[in-house]
Amino acid sequence: MAQVLCSLPGSDDPRYLNRGEPNADCGIFQISEDLALVQSVDFFTPVVDDPFVFGEIAAANALSDIFAAGATPLTVLNLVCFPCKSLGNEVLHSILAGGHAKVEEAGASVVGGHSIEDEEPKYGLAVTGKVHPKQIISNSRALPGDKLILTKPVGTGVITTALKGGVIQMDEVREALEGMATLNDKAAKAMREAEVIACTDITGFGLLGHAVEMAEASEVCLCLSLQKIPLYEKAWELTDEGMVPGGSLRNKDYYRQFVEFEVDEESRDNEINLLADAQTSGGLLISVASERLNMLQECLQKNGVKGSVVGEVISKRNAEEGIRVKVIE
Repeated sequence: MAQVLCSLPGSDDPRYLNRGEPNADCGIFQISEDLALVQSVDFFTPVVDDPFVFGEIAAANALSDIFAAGATPLTVLNLVCFPCKSLGNEVLHSILAGGHAKVEEAGASVVGGHSIEDEEPKYGLAVTGKVHPKQIISNSRALPGDKLILTKPVGTGVITTALKGGVIQMDEVREALEGMATLNDKAAKAMREAEVIACTDITGFGLLGHAVEMAEASEVCLCLSLQKIPLYEKAWELTDEGMVPGGSLRNKDYYRQFVEFEVDEESRDNEINLLADAQTSGGLLISVASERLNMLQECLQKNGVKGSVVGEVISKRNAEEGIRVKVIE
């Protein structure tokens, strides 16, 4: 997709506030001196068999980009591809009901949508939110000395792959399902309270890919510690059993060129697979000034969010330098 987009003309509208930022999580458009709209869209095929839970997870995932920018969601449009004749209206109703529940929890409103007949179900949201132009949180503002905080464990890619393959049942991975359905709104609230300025959410490119994107956008080098990265229960076991999705392997193969592994890669292959694991509705990766770390941790705890320190921003980086992320034990 990057190869396609690079050949298309970009916008030079000065109201498009993050038009020059590579790998931006969302589009931000200024309406007035104290108001900017934040827009994003995401949809995907089912990751679980339960249609209501699928709707919850898809909605939480689509809303995540808005929260990563420190914004508040306002309205959403449903995006539906569905085989009505083979699956029936009841299943579609459950999917939409799950999504609606999460949108309401986020304080936003469903104002419409679009649907098409399709052989494979797909569901997601186009989301519009708001933020003050001076309070935007961006993936391009990480600075040397910042600490890196991750707000959800890693491992949903291998877990959903195992679910699809019938290797495990939903009851065995309830923690991960609840994590995927959990909004990042409380983490966003904590960021605003601690006056954080740099963040990205962790989704399909995995922790490794989104860390590379943050480093690229901020022109810095990040350092991640494998031993500090929290994992969902059964994530390690399933990775060891080979339940690694194709998307995770593609992440690993592509982002390898930007990463320096200061570990024994052969003996640590499972950890690196999890680092590249394609996440569904993952947490926020927050880059916070070291002097604000304690404040952010207190704000996260107050808002019921567990944040793990998983690394730091170690240096400024020239645009020509290939290494964006270092991975240590």
